[in-house]
Amino acid sequence: MKARLWLMGAIALALGGCAFAPRYALPTPSLSAKFKDATAEGAALPADEDWWRSFNDATLDNLQAQVDAANPDLAAAIASNAAQQARAEAALSGLLPNVDAVGHVTANRQSNNRPLRSANQPTYYGDNLIGAKASYEVDIWGRVRDIASSANATAEAATDALAQARLELHAELARDYIELRGLDDEAKLISDTIGIYRSAFDLTKSRLAAQIASPVDVDRAQAQLSSAEAQGSDLALRRAALENAIAALVGQSAASFTVARAARPLPLPARPRAVPADVLRRRPDVAEAERLTAAANFGVGAARANFFPRVTLIALGGTQDTGFRLFNPGNTLGAIGPTVDLPLFDAGLRQAELDIAKAGFTEAAETYRSTVLRSVKEVQDDLSALRWLAAEQRQSSTAAAAARRAADLSLTLYRDGASSYLDVVTAQSTALEAERLTIALHTRELESDVGLMLALGGGWTTPPEPAPRTIDVTPPPVQMARELTRAKP
Repeated sequence: MKARLWLMGAIALALGGCAFAPRYALPTPSLSAKFKDATAEGAALPADEDWWRSFNDATLDNLQAQVDAANPDLAAAIASNAAQQARAEAALSGLLPNVDAVGHVTANRQSNNRPLRSANQPTYYGDNLIGAKASYEVDIWGRVRDIASSANATAEAATDALAQARLELHAELARDYIELRGLDDEAKLISDTIGIYRSAFDLTKSRLAAQIASPVDVDRAQAQLSSAEAQGSDLALRRAALENAIAALVGQSAASFTVARAARPLPLPARPRAVPADVLRRRPDVAEAERLTAAANFGVGAARANFFPRVTLIALGGTQDTGFRLFNPGNTLGAIGPTVDLPLFDAGLRQAELDIAKAGFTEAAETYRSTVLRSVKEVQDDLSALRWLAAEQRQSSTAAAAARRAADLSLTLYRDGASSYLDVVTAQSTALEAERLTIALHTRELESDVGLMLALGGGWTTPPEPAPRTIDVTPPPVQMARELTRAKP
């Protein structure tokens, strides 16, 4: 009998390394060595510092710090991540025995008419017990390890999701702040333009009083001035909305929150001269998708293991007495042995669970592939935007300078009586439109910089001497989960 128990134990230990999780393999989209619209030197590397500091704006840095400290959505994401880490800890507990203390103190009375009651049994008796019980599932098929590994991978995905949520909140704040600063630049332009238009309006009134201009000129000047003032009011409205949005992001009440106007426009940050495709591995959403795929892979293993017997070792020990002589050696009790749960018929339940797990893995793997491809698209979109916006900005600046010279000249000609005020209105309107376009393009460039930082997972650094880099889109090591599920030969 003892020899048979030892043999069963040896078999259980030998089989303890079995696992039914499929060999982990992710779809690997074909990626180019670098993106279009980037030069061939100075490859960018992921940055460890806060990426928004590349804008060199103290107000933005302060607002970003408030996002980390007070944003309620980020706080909720942190709590959600903590809950998922706790779920992983709960799943890992299944790898170890479960030990509980047990005990009871009861006073009992038997029915006088209890069936099969013997004559010498007392009517009243006590039943007091203290002891401990333990149970441990012998993980022959790797079911418990796959469940724990799946939970661990899901917890890692939750950490990546938290990083993505933080990244998106910081990017949203940066975009709102950049747009607000762009509106401030436009508002300053409109304010200066209103001063010019008011002087021109006064000029037309003076010329009308001197009977050297028509009322049409005055009306045109009045309309132009009022239109500029209306544009200024619209900018103020849009700025207020952005200020309120920033207040919500930093966890403050919009009723008492303000962002001071800056003295000069935001400078453009340094940009990478080349972006290797493999930097996309650091994107939190890519890492999250990979971890969820790993979790689904382990889920398939757990579903397969459900088809096989489940062996649990049970042990119970303690002392029991009708009184309180619990530490009398003769009152000890104990039991130990295995229990086996062998599936026979479940009306297709286990097969359905396996089908669900397989479909879940396929869905997760394709979601990962889609996330990688989307990340490539987003980086390429922002690189293309930066390339063409830079060209458009140069062209617009040239046009704005020419339009301003034309506006100044037309006003001079009007004062000299060599031109009509319609020419002045046309030239000044063209100049204002060109200058506003230049400011808008600068804002769009800054927003595309934020978009590129977001698409790359949070900024970059440019090494002085770039080293050759190869593309590797394989997932990072499974770490703890992979170690838990490593199959023994």
